[in-house]
Amino acid sequence: MFVDRATPHCSKITRKDLAENKDTIRVEYLPVGSPEFNPVEECWRQGKYIIFSCYYPTFDCLKDAISIYYKTRRFNLDVIKYLTRSTD
Repeated sequence: MFVDRATPHCSKITRKDLAENKDTIRVEYLPVGSPEFNPVEECWRQGKYIIFSCYYPTFDCLKDAISIYYKTRRFNLDVIKYLTRSTD
């Protein structure tokens, strides 16, 4: 599993669970400060322009819009191509 170093990915609970399952799960951490290696960042990038292009009267409305967007959107992101692309 490839993960970034976000707090939930490095928490004591996560480390404990990973230690208990070290025979079945191997974690590789993405380099610090390298969002270009994380395909999820591309999904966030695409979504922020659509989700935040309008006004939401309440925080719950914003949460609902985010939830609906990511539950219904299909990203045609080829992860291998994304991770091996040239940054030139």
